[in-house]
This record gives sequence, C-alpha cells and structure tokens, in this order.
Amino acid sequence: MRGSRMNPGDRRTRSTMTIVIVMGLCCFFYILGAWQKSGTGRGDSIALRVNQETDCTILPNLHFETHHSISSPNPLVMTNKVIEPCPIRYSDYTPCQDQNRAMTFPRENMTYRERHCPAEKEKLHCLIPAPKGYVNPFPWPKSRDYVPYANAPYKSLTVEKAVQNWIQFQGDVFRFPGGGTMFPNGASAYLDELAFVIPLDDGTIRTALDTGCGVASFGAYLMDRNILTMSFAPRDSHEAQVQFALERGVPAVIGVLGTIKLPYPSRSFDMAHCSRCLIPWESNGGMYMMEVDRVLRPGGYWILSGPPINWKKYYQTWKKSKQDAEEDQRRIENIAEMLCWDKIYEKEDLAIWQKKENSHSCHQNNDHASKMCRVQDADDVWYKEMESCITPPGEAAQLKKFPERLSSIPPRILKGQAPGVTEEVYEEDNKLWKKYVNTYKRVNKLIGSSRYRNIMDMNAGLGSFAAALDSPISWVMNVVPATSEKNTLGAIYERGLIGIYHDWCEAFSTYPRTYDLIHGNGIFSLYQNRCDMEDILLEMDRILRPEGAVILRDNVDVLNKVRSTVAGMRWKSKLLDHEDGPHVQEKILISVKEYWVGSEEENGS
Repeated sequence: MRGSRMNPGDRRTRSTMTIVIVMGLCCFFYILGAWQKSGTGRGDSIALRVNQETDCTILPNLHFETHHSISSPNPLVMTNKVIEPCPIRYSDYTPCQDQNRAMTFPRENMTYRERHCPAEKEKLHCLIPAPKGYVNPFPWPKSRDYVPYANAPYKSLTVEKAVQNWIQFQGDVFRFPGGGTMFPNGASAYLDELAFVIPLDDGTIRTALDTGCGVASFGAYLMDRNILTMSFAPRDSHEAQVQFALERGVPAVIGVLGTIKLPYPSRSFDMAHCSRCLIPWESNGGMYMMEVDRVLRPGGYWILSGPPINWKKYYQTWKKSKQDAEEDQRRIENIAEMLCWDKIYEKEDLAIWQKKENSHSCHQNNDHASKMCRVQDADDVWYKEMESCITPPGEAAQLKKFPERLSSIPPRILKGQAPGVTEEVYEEDNKLWKKYVNTYKRVNKLIGSSRYRNIMDMNAGLGSFAAALDSPISWVMNVVPATSEKNTLGAIYERGLIGIYHDWCEAFSTYPRTYDLIHGNGIFSLYQNRCDMEDILLEMDRILRPEGAVILRDNVDVLNKVRSTVAGMRWKSKLLDHEDGPHVQEKILISVKEYWVGSEEENGS
C-alpha cells in the first residue's frame, strides 16, 4: 500500500502536464478556427478567390465613365456562345411596336398602334447596334434643350412642326426651344398660366400624365417644379417623338389610348394633360375620359388645350361644321359631368376640370349605378380591354406634400389595401434599400451624379430603391412585373414616384438605348420558369445605352448563369458579395455595356 502512494513531486508533474495538454488543445482549436475563417480551408477557398477578385470598394477593370472601352471578359467566366450584332437597319427596333407588324392590324380605335409583340420564332437573337456616330447624351439640364443628331437622326419633325417651336436642327444637334402645338411661346409660359389655377409649386402636384406628349416639353419643364410626368405617344408618323423625349432625359414610353387599359394603377396621377393630342375624347361613349378618370386621383386635375376647346374661333380651320364642333365640346362637357368632374377654368384654347375629392354622393344622386364597372380589381389592367364604364371611386388619399410624401407610409398600406405589406414591412424595406444603395454608391461613385439620368428598376417592389436615389438630376422608371404576387405600383405612386406595369417576357415599350442604368432585384429568379433568361438580357441590352451600367441582385447560382451569358454580349461584369458577408447566397452582379456602333458590314450579314 505504501509503495502505491504518489509522492508530492509526482502530483505536481502530472498537474503541470494536464495544464499543458489543455492549453495545447485550446491553441489547436483556435488556430483551426482561424484557418477556416480565413477562407484557406477547402470549403471556402473558392468563395475567398471570388471575394478577393470582386472587392466591394475597388473594381479596377470596370469603368463607369463615358467613352471608355472595356477590356476582355473576366477569365473566370467561361462562355461557349457569342451573341452577334443585328444588322444596322435594326438600330431603332421596337419589337412590340414594329411598324410592319402594326400595319397588319385594324386601324379602328388605334388598335394597330397598340402593343403587338413578335411570336417566339420571330424574335431577334442578336444585339441591337447603335447608329454610326452615336455619343452619350448631354448631362441634365443641357439635355433638356439639346440632343446629338447622330443619336436620333430624324429631321421630319423640324419641318412638320417648324412653326410650333417643337424642335430645330442646328449643326450636329437638335435644339428644343420648349414649344408645343398649343404653347408655341414655350412651356414655361404655359405652365405659368396653369399655375394660376393648379397648385404646381408647393408639392401638392407631384405625378402627372401627358397623353400624346410629342417630344415631351410639357414634362421636361414640369421638372423645374419638381413634378414627374409620365409621357406617352404612339410610334407613328411623328417619327421618334418618344425617342427624342428620352434622349432629352424626360420619362416617356411608347403608348396609345386604344382598346387596352393604360398600364398604370387606379388613382395614380395628380394631374392629366392633353395638348392637341387628337384623342377623340367624346367617342366610344366617353371610354377614353373614363380611363383617364380611373388613373386620376380624387381631387386631381384634367387639362385639355386644343380641339374642341375654343371651337367658335377654329372650327373652320379644323374643317368642321359649326354644329359638329359645338357638339364635340358639349359631349365632352357631358361626360365630365357624368364623371363628377367640375370645370374650374376655361379661357381661349384651355379648359381645366377637377375630379371631386369625394364623388360617392355625386354618383348616387345622379343614379350612375348602371354605369359603374363591375371589375373587382381596378389595378388589374395588363392587356385588359378598356370599358365604357366608371371605375368605382375610392376614398381620397390624404397625401402629404412632396417631398414629405416620399418617406410617408402610403395610404394603401395604412388602409391594408396592399396585401402582405404592413407598416413595419414598409419601414424595414426603406432601411434596407438605403443600405443597399449606399453599397452601390461605394462600388460606382458616379451613381447620384449626372452620369446616370434615366434609371430603370425592373422589379421595383415598394419603390424604395428609387426613394433612396431621389435626386433632381435623375429619375427612376419603377416597373412592377405584371406577374408579381404583390401589386405595389399604386403605393409607389402614392410616394410621389412614377412607374408602369410590364411583363419581362416581352419587350418594353421604349426605343433602343434609352436608359443609363438598369437595376434588377430578383428579376431572373422571378422569371426563371416563365421565359428565357437570354431573351430578358437581350432586351436589357437593347434599352441600355452604350457604356451604361447594370446592377443585378439575385441568388448566386442565377447570377453565375447571367454572368456567363453577358460575357458573350460585350458586357464586362464583376460578382460581389452581399452586404452581410460571403456566406449569404444572394450576390450582386455589376456590369458595364461596351461602347460599340453598327457597321455596313453587319448590315450585309
């Protein structure tokens, strides 16, 4: 027993060894953890490599300035397909408003000027070229007044509209004096007259609709008053009018009041305008005025200048009988009364109506029940036929004046009219996109400058990307996909922003090269099982200016496929980690489109 006892010296030795072993194990696991975290472990080595090559603050191979050629595609991206340029004759191709296809449709009610997209076998699978001599537009506000001739080489309007001060050709540029058919002395003087009746300068009016906009001088000069105008006109004999508008840096789309509802939600616009737009307002039982009523906010204004206003003076010039001209205006007055609009101004060629703030009692007292539309959702409009009926009036939204309106919670959310969107969701969305936009600005320091004037958000959500970017030197076209589960476009308009419904399986209603920056959040995941990714990317390329930028946010697997495709489209791209670190599956793809123009050789191919 005595021999088995441990003496004090042995105990001290064993205790010392135990401490050494424990400390050794601690050091081992500490080093192991540090090794794994460093990314040199097998599981994270690829992620580290990508992360090192796509540092969020330095992108040495991407140039966001204009007139910089882009180096060869990133060696990490392999592609087996190079997409070739289209022939030069397609430089101004608008797939869903193709002139040849349009002529195969009936002219009645402007059907032939509506959207008619190509069948799958008719789609072009090539890159739309810029015309020879194409240059980037002038920065705003110079772009409002001048457009390089090479970008839209069409002189017909300079002759056709010479006396109306629309557009003039000077040297190698077009000059836009700010005139219009009904305001040959300039849009500023015209707006001054409107401002005597309509509060244009205090933030009450923020969103406007210009039907038959011409070259969009009305919308261009409203920007001086911090008012955003959605302008539209058909692609017709007034060659390239919408293209001129976008080259000037003014929001516009190709569109027409025909047989299909306008792609905007109900109660969207604070003001609607027609300046000799030649829309037959009195026809089809007042259907077109009823459509304006649908998109006009309670308390909003409708401005009509030109025929048939002031018919006593002009009926002979219009080649109409006195009786017919008088009847045209009388019918418009009757339709306006049926819609519960009050005429508040008429002088010479100009008349202004205001929609009642609350028209429920008006419609009840006038027994309009039989004239009310039966639709359950007045915002379900994509390819829906226009009807000769009155959209049931909603409650007048209590909107704050802009810019407070931008950050206030939209009434549709407050009233629970935006399913799935609560006040908390809205507030969190705002915070999130401020964070994301700050990241974009660190990556591309030109965001927020005059470098990017025309911006598109392909999947706008609640409009928080546009709100975070809000600046007088840029504007955002907020697109809500027609296939989206949440219809948020009405809330976007209530924030004082503008936008449109669209299905990205089809071409957008614009000319080529009309956007400086395109942003897409989850757009390819949304359309993953609906249409071909390449078709969407080719459409993005069509509407993006040479040297324009693209920012895509999506799942890493989706973005790797996108990255592979655009490597064959003359884009240079970099993949960035999510703001919350490399282990988040969502990534950011930043791309720049190379500057190139078409050639006669490609025309002959």
